[in-house]
Amino acid sequence: MRRERPAGAGEDTALLRAVAAGDADALAALYDRHAGWLHARLARRCPDRELVGEVLQDTFLTVWRSAAHHRGTETGGWLWTLASRRLADAVRRQERAARPLPDPAPPAPSAEDRVLAGLAYGDAGAALGRLPAELGEVLRMTVLDGLSTRETARILGIPEGTVKSRALRARRRLRTALTTGPGHPGGTP
Repeated sequence: MRRERPAGAGEDTALLRAVAAGDADALAALYDRHAGWLHARLARRCPDRELVGEVLQDTFLTVWRSAAHHRGTETGGWLWTLASRRLADAVRRQERAARPLPDPAPPAPSAEDRVLAGLAYGDAGAALGRLPAELGEVLRMTVLDGLSTRETARILGIPEGTVKSRALRARRRLRTALTTGPGHPGGTP
């Protein structure tokens, strides 16, 4: 079945020329002539009334911006092409937005976390646990907790020089235990 060309097709071309020249009244007249049927066709393709309204607005915004590029084809066909493309883009955006995001990968542990885990669970942790209590305590406070010698001395109630000498002895024993292993005579305190 062949459709009749709508009356006023020449008027549409004149309106588009006026819109290209910046005439807002011409855009309003073009909207009044075509918005009804465009809305009806868009609504048949998309049940989301709000989205259809946005697409219709976007279509006429595109007409405002690109009326100078209209090549004299039938205005209704050109408008439908613009509107259907805008609708397809809008539906794709909605689908992308509704798609669940993949679970983010857990963050890689920092170097500090790896060292602390090694101290708690690895060979270093086992060697630290075998140190005498006063040496292990000083080493934990100054290395793991990051306290200064002065702060450690104040908390433990001992002189700063004692903290320094205990930390030195603890490091030596820990180094020996880690390089020789627990079965070596120098490896156990």
